[in-house]
Amino acid sequence: MKLTRLSDIRRKELRQAAFEVLQREGIAGATIEKVAAQAGASKGIVLHYFKSKRELFEHAMRESNAVLRDVVVARLNRARTPMERIDAVIEGNFEPHLFRPPLGHAWLSLCAEVPRDDKLRRIQTVIHARMRSNLLSGLRHIVPAADAQDIAFGVTAMIDGLWLRLGLQPDGIPRDYALKQVKDYVSARLAQLV
Repeated sequence: MKLTRLSDIRRKELRQAAFEVLQREGIAGATIEKVAAQAGASKGIVLHYFKSKRELFEHAMRESNAVLRDVVVARLNRARTPMERIDAVIEGNFEPHLFRPPLGHAWLSLCAEVPRDDKLRRIQTVIHARMRSNLLSGLRHIVPAADAQDIAFGVTAMIDGLWLRLGLQPDGIPRDYALKQVKDYVSARLAQLV
C-alpha cells in the first residue's frame, strides 16, 4: 500500500483551493489570501508550499489537467473500436461535471497567461499533444494519416473554441450542443473520406 505524505495531501488541497478561487475570481482577482481562506489555511502555509502566486496557479492548472486526463483515460479504457476511441476523447473533454461555466472561466484565466508564462505554455502544449495523440489513436485506423492529422486538428480547435464560448457566455452553452457540434464535424469529415 502506497503511503501518502501529509505534505502531498496539503499541496493537493491548496491546488484545488486555487482552482476554486480561479473559477470565482479569474486570474486577476485571485490572490494568495483568497486561496488561503478557501483552503482554511494561512497565507504563510500557502507560501510554505508554493513560492508565488504564479507557481500556485501553475499547479492549479496541472491539477485541472490531471482531472481531465483521468476522465478521458477512463473512457478510452472502455473503448473497443476506433470510433469509440474518438468519441471517448470528445465526450471526455465535455464531461458533465467539468463542462460548466465556472470551470470555463478558470480555464480562460489560465490560458490568458500562456503567452507570458513558459511553464503554463508547456502544460498547454502537453494537453494539446495528448488530445491529438488520443484522437489519432482512433482516426489512423479509419482514414489516411494526413487526413487523420487534419481532422484531429479540427477537433482540438473546436473543443478549445467551445470551452472559450463556455467561459465567455454568462450562461455557458449546453454540453449536448457542444458534443453535437464536434461529432457532426467528425461525421462530415469522415463521410467525405470514407
